[in-house]
This record gives sequence, structure tokens and C-alpha cells, in this order.
Amino acid sequence: MSRPCPCTSKLTYDRCCQPLLEGRKAAETATLLMRSRFSAYALGKVDYLLKTTSEAERAKLVRDELLQYCRTIKCISLKIISAEQGGPGDETGTVKFHASLQVQGKRQLHIELSRFIREEGAWVYVDGDTN
Repeated sequence: MSRPCPCTSKLTYDRCCQPLLEGRKAAETATLLMRSRFSAYALGKVDYLLKTTSEAERAKLVRDELLQYCRTIKCISLKIISAEQGGPGDETGTVKFHASLQVQGKRQLHIELSRFIREEGAWVYVDGDTN
């Protein structure tokens, strides 16, 4: 039996985010992409994070810095608060989430309204508003 998925979906990793992170399956919705990106942060899957970031934003990222960030955080849980559009037939969508993280031994709640678009038919993360 596979371990629980890091995205805290209540599914096992092999039935949830693993097929997406391994490139065997594409996220059908912005919410599924959000969940898989949380798992990628939790597992340090930097190449997946880069691949699922919009082309314009990807150019701003530095792989080694992203990898270092993944190593400094512990992803504890993810709660999807709401999603607008972002479905199989949509071209844009937003997902609001709460991510419980541990940074330098201190627990933090990261709240974000993330924006997603489709590029070449695949969902990608654009940016987000945090509080």
C-alpha cells in the first residue's frame, strides 16, 4: 500500500499526485494542479514545479534557489478553500488555499489565491496573491 499523498487529499500518493509528478498523467483541473504542486514542494520535485509554472513566470525562477527553498520548508497540510473556473473545459481558473508549513521550526499558515491558465492545453501556475 502506498503512503498518504502529501497534498492531504485522503488518497494514497500512487492514486493522487504521483502520476502527475512522474509525467504519466496531466492535471485535469487547476485544483488538481494546485494539489500536485503542493506535493512537489513537499517532495522537492523542482523540475515539476518549473514545468507547471507559466512560461513567463518560469523565466524568473532559478532552479537551485527553488530547490533550496524546498529543502528549508516542511509541508504539513493543504486545504483547498475555493476554486473558480479551472475545470476541464476552462482556460483560466483560481484556487484559494491554506497551506500549513513549518519554516525554521516554526509553523506558518500560507494563504494564497492562485491564478492558473492553460498553455498548450496544460494547466500551469501563473501567480498568486498572499496575505
